[in-house]
Amino acid sequence: MERASYDLVVLGSGPAGEKGAAQAAYFGKKVALIEPLAPLVGGACTNTGTLPSKTMRESALALTGMMSRGLEAAVLAMPRPYSGATLLYREHIVVESERRRIRKNLEREGIDVYSGVGSFVDAHTVRVAPRDGSEPSVLRGEFVLVATGSHPYRPPFIPFEAKEIYDSDEILAIETIPETMIVLGSGVIASEYACIFAALGVKVTMMDGRARLLEFLDQEMGDRFAAELLRLGLVLRLGDAPASCGLDEKTRICTVGTKSGRTETAQAVVASSGRSGNVEDLNLAAIGIVPDKRGNIAVDEVFRTAVPNVLAAGDVIGFPGLASTSMEQGRLAVCHAFGFGHQQRIAPIFPYGIYTIPELSYVGASEEELRKRGTDYVVGQAFMRDNGRGLILGAESGVLKILVAPDRKILGVHILGPSATELIHVGAMAMMQGATIDLFVDAVFNYPTLSELYKYAAYDALGALQRRSVSW
Repeated sequence: MERASYDLVVLGSGPAGEKGAAQAAYFGKKVALIEPLAPLVGGACTNTGTLPSKTMRESALALTGMMSRGLEAAVLAMPRPYSGATLLYREHIVVESERRRIRKNLEREGIDVYSGVGSFVDAHTVRVAPRDGSEPSVLRGEFVLVATGSHPYRPPFIPFEAKEIYDSDEILAIETIPETMIVLGSGVIASEYACIFAALGVKVTMMDGRARLLEFLDQEMGDRFAAELLRLGLVLRLGDAPASCGLDEKTRICTVGTKSGRTETAQAVVASSGRSGNVEDLNLAAIGIVPDKRGNIAVDEVFRTAVPNVLAAGDVIGFPGLASTSMEQGRLAVCHAFGFGHQQRIAPIFPYGIYTIPELSYVGASEEELRKRGTDYVVGQAFMRDNGRGLILGAESGVLKILVAPDRKILGVHILGPSATELIHVGAMAMMQGATIDLFVDAVFNYPTLSELYKYAAYDALGALQRRSVSW
């Protein structure tokens, strides 16, 4: 049995694991990384989540000719029945390219990669069992970083063994695009997949017990987004929780029933009911760590668990579950553990990106949050229909909204429309610097660009502040 000692042992090669391992190795620490699927690295982000779904979205836009030129003007270019292989062709290329990048990064930093399932023997010792049944290895680490990621939660009433019923990972292996589909859920993943398949001409029905899609959004932006989905042809059945799901063996038609007794039928069902941490194989009981019912591990502000030398980062600790924050969590956990002066905090302000059609992104507070806090504010808005670049793109429904304090300080930025997930970084950088909207008023933007929206939203906010001062 192979035995080896390291400064850091990392469980998982997703965003948190890769970046945490690379950070420690960069500063001269001896690092081992354990990945059950090695040489396939990258975790859910690369293989079943972020990159594949976003690539699928871009493929759908390209194949259908939508590319932001107005949802109702889409001209489908794919012959029926649509081929999953055609839709996923680019996804396979992107995923393999990212796997190569991660492998190169690990090799460049001199990180030893072990293929197998890691489980705790004690707080400093991890056993690695190769999936091929060969002899296990035992690794000892001064610190251990748990970055095992997450997997889709599977409600027990859904028969996932049926080939027509998918979780949010399995949908990436779809062979034939159906004519009708039910998407269970109202969160980010459900909304993204619903948009992708609707763009392909699939009749999509979204079902969930929540009354609104993406409840965490600023309500106005959420309402605008829901209107866009209706325009795209989606059917929304919200406020009535799904309670049953079945498949007719003869017709291969799926039926979903709700608590109120309503039923919907479709050729396929995609269930997106959140995610659960990958902790089943870790033997956390051996070190006294008890995850919550969704498999999330509790950590402190520097990502230490209840066992001080055991760190955790990424999806396995739950909210916010973003690839972007997971990377920084992994880096910060390692920097604090080893006392590196390189990174001592994660930015308190960070953007959220939702790759629906159209895109959504925001940073900072929503109107509802500000009202709940009793914070005074005004709203400034700029619409893509009044923007040269927006007109070129056919993005007439797009909008950029800034929430502004009486002293002109920026409290939040919310964007709906093409490139929203890119545009949001301008607002995020301004907020990190504590800037006022004068920054946007004074700035010179290329013309025609969507970035100009910041200037005109700032002008709109200034007008609102001036009208308020006159009324006073």
